[in-house]
Amino acid sequence: MSEGKNRERTNTLTLECIPGLILLMVQSGGSKTLRSGALAKATGLSPDSIRHYERIGVLSRASRTDSGYRVYPPSALERVLVVQRALRIGFTLAELAEVLKARDAGGAPCRRVYQLAQEKLRAIEEDLEALRRTKRFVKKVLADWEQRIQKTGAGQKSHLLYSLSDAVMKAGAPSNQFRRKKRL
Repeated sequence: MSEGKNRERTNTLTLECIPGLILLMVQSGGSKTLRSGALAKATGLSPDSIRHYERIGVLSRASRTDSGYRVYPPSALERVLVVQRALRIGFTLAELAEVLKARDAGGAPCRRVYQLAQEKLRAIEEDLEALRRTKRFVKKVLADWEQRIQKTGAGQKSHLLYSLSDAVMKAGAPSNQFRRKKRL
C-alpha cells in the first residue's frame, strides 16, 4: 500500500456497539440549548423528573421558546448529572436544592455539603449496626425454629411466625429495634 492510503486508514474512526456506552450527540453551532425532552434523554431521566427538578430548585428555571417549550442551557446537563451522583450516595433532593440555590446565589456551600456527607456516613454506620443486630437476631430465631420443626411431627403446625413475638420479648428489645431509621 502507498503511504497516503496508510495515513488515511490510521485516521479513520469507527463506531462499534459497546453495551452500556451512551454517546451524547451535541450539535455544534446553532442552538446551544436543550429542550426538556433532550435533557431527560441525555441524563436517563423522564421529562417529568426534569420538570420536578426545576420546580424544587435543583435546576434553574428554564427559559421558554415562543411555543412554550422549556429550554435549558448546556450547563443543565452537568447539573443533572451531579445531582444523580449525589443522590446515589444518599443526598436528598431537598438537601441538593438547598445547596445548589446557595451556590447559584453566589455562596460557597462546601462546608454544608461536607457536613451533610458526614451525616450520610454516620447514618450508613448506624444502618450497618442495625443490620448486624438483625443478623444476630435472625440466627437465634432460625436456631429456635430448627428445634421447633424437629419437635413437630409431619403435617403439624410449628407456629414459626407466631413465635416471633416470644423471640422479640426474650431479646428484651422493642419490636422496631431491627428496623432501619427513616431518613428525610
